[in-house]
Amino acid sequence: MSDGRLSVFKTYKLYVGGKFPRSESGRVYEVNDSKGRWLANAPQSSRKDARDAVVAARKAFGGWSGATAYNRGQILYRVAEMLEGRREQFVREVAEAEGLSKSKAAAVVDAAVDRWVWYAGWTDKIGQIVGGANPVAGPFFNLSTPEPTGVVAVLAPQESSFLGLVSVIAPVIATGNTAVVVAAADAPLPALSLGEVLATSDLPGGVVNILSGRTAELAAPLASHQDVNAIDLTGADAGLAKELEIAAADNLKRTLRPQAVDWSADPGTHRLTAFLETKTVWHPTGALGASGSSY
Repeated sequence: MSDGRLSVFKTYKLYVGGKFPRSESGRVYEVNDSKGRWLANAPQSSRKDARDAVVAARKAFGGWSGATAYNRGQILYRVAEMLEGRREQFVREVAEAEGLSKSKAAAVVDAAVDRWVWYAGWTDKIGQIVGGANPVAGPFFNLSTPEPTGVVAVLAPQESSFLGLVSVIAPVIATGNTAVVVAAADAPLPALSLGEVLATSDLPGGVVNILSGRTAELAAPLASHQDVNAIDLTGADAGLAKELEIAAADNLKRTLRPQAVDWSADPGTHRLTAFLETKTVWHPTGALGASGSSY
């Protein structure tokens, strides 16, 4: 066998509706490593790509939100299994994206897989934490239960291409929402590779849609989109976040403001509850007898 074979360079594509389209604009941009060396050409998504992703996320919402929490947990755990199987690929991509040594990148990837497993375990437990029976005066059951908000636009953190990415995607879908994710502009490759993992897991197409490109260009149409129910501004700088928050107010989107985050720290449950609505139901218990009970 000849030693002079040509390497097969990977073509990175978007992940929208369970498929891998190129940007409809045909544009690409160069992605370089931390030392400025070329790694790949990534699709530069357009506003049309963003709108297509919202359509896919909305289409998937009914089935995903209607699935049992236990089933969602099984699917998320399956994703973690597949991330573990492609560990070496993600270690390489994270090392290149963030300028880390192989050992430090491996620790980041391991933490990201563990984080995904952690959120998978919350799918059928968060309801007990934030829901419950409310005491009322009268012959009624009064029950509060969490429900997913809907389609969530997620601006992935710019500085943490994989652990931060997992930390913002997993809680959104664990609670039954669907997501349109804008990957870190300068380090989108781990996110685009995550799309390949999601496509070959049991996650229905459209539950997560991943776009690469210029954050501000993609965030603007998502923030003003009338069929996006919530937006996570983590990956926006202060100026952009203010503009997006104003646009998001037009249809009363739930908005998670950007803040300094140590992605390696215990994440807590605040991202799980950020995109949940609480539904309260009253139900009569029946006529009370002389003993004070209807039973």
